[in-house]
Amino acid sequence: MDYKLNNGSGKLCCKGCSRQDKKLNTYDWLADVPNNAEESDMVEVQFKNTRKGYYKNSNKIKLEKGDTVAVEATPGHDIGVVTLTGKLVPLQMKKANNRPDAEIKRIYRKAKPVDMEKYNEAKAKEHATMIKARQIAANLNLNMKIGDVEYQGDGNKAIFYYIADERVDFRQLIKVLAEAFRVRIEMKQIGARQEAGRIGGIGPCGRELCCATWMTSFVSVSTSAARFQDISLNPQKLAGQCAKLKCCMNYEVDSYVEAQKKLPSREIELETKDGTYYFFKADIMANQISYSTDKNFPANLITISGRRAFEIISMNRKGVKPDTLIESERKPEPKKPIDLLEQESLTRFDKRHGSSDNTSNNSQNRKKKKSNNRPQQAQMRNEKENSRVQAQAPNDAQQVKEEQGSHNKPNRNNRDRNGRRNFPRPQERNKKDDQQVKE
Repeated sequence: MDYKLNNGSGKLCCKGCSRQDKKLNTYDWLADVPNNAEESDMVEVQFKNTRKGYYKNSNKIKLEKGDTVAVEATPGHDIGVVTLTGKLVPLQMKKANNRPDAEIKRIYRKAKPVDMEKYNEAKAKEHATMIKARQIAANLNLNMKIGDVEYQGDGNKAIFYYIADERVDFRQLIKVLAEAFRVRIEMKQIGARQEAGRIGGIGPCGRELCCATWMTSFVSVSTSAARFQDISLNPQKLAGQCAKLKCCMNYEVDSYVEAQKKLPSREIELETKDGTYYFFKADIMANQISYSTDKNFPANLITISGRRAFEIISMNRKGVKPDTLIESERKPEPKKPIDLLEQESLTRFDKRHGSSDNTSNNSQNRKKKKSNNRPQQAQMRNEKENSRVQAQAPNDAQQVKEEQGSHNKPNRNNRDRNGRRNFPRPQERNKKDDQQVKE
């Protein structure tokens, strides 16, 4: 990320950041795009605190973020800091609801040392002017509070920001202020939230105030937002730096309203065989409700889901009372995970004879198949041999009888090497017959 000196403060800031103090900061996500600044001649300029304006760079001055410029004002000129250039400026103008037919003022030049001297002299008088203006308003018995004073860059004009609960007639006040300070006076009424945004500060969350960093439109906040979110109505915790209800209470109220629809009414009582249960509290986002056996204080608290509460309500309407609020535990059957990698082989698209690894794997698979088929083949072989032996049993008995008769007769084929007839002896004949019978 690129860094540079920004806003004349001598501190490093990221290239896309518009200001180092982060007041209504706009991040330029098109900062790295080449020739982005030349795409539009509109420039965003920020003045004291959160006051911004949009000006036209009609003189085609080469401007970058952090440059101090002199812009057109009525009367004279004002001094501000460039915070945004390029394509994002028209988008910011739409967000600020600038009228397209409104007259757009021009940028005169980059601020010169003479301009900066006048600007610093005018800024040095702001605090003393605010204190004296408060005293004048109190002497005139005006029900108003002057919260800030901002001098124009050339020192010819001063803007007084004030807070008032009702309409104030400050015509006499303007005359007195003009005689006292010898400048042109402009009065601007702001709200308490806008005043906190101009001053700045740290919220209870530990972050800078939303009204000082990014929020420009302020919507009224009511206590109903706290009720929807089940927040205790403690004024000290609900109030912000402006002594009004915190703006952040409106951020999530819509989500809580939608989640509240999934829970039963708090006035409904649940009837069981154990007794009657009353609503105690609810965890809206977790969809859980806690019920108590006593209506006034927590006793025997039981927390159930919103689905279970609706089930008991429907049972009570039918005249049925469950044993307890807590439903019987049903252990869900664990679902068998489906592994697609086991069902489909990763090598199903590989060539069969493409590599030695495939051939070795194929040979191993064949051996496994043969080893798995060996017991079946042996069993089938034994069955065939048994059937063959049973079929040949009577034929073997006949052969034994014929051989016994043939042993008693001389056989012409019984000859030795010299061609002599070799007749077996009677003892040897008997031994051979016994062996054949045993077989």
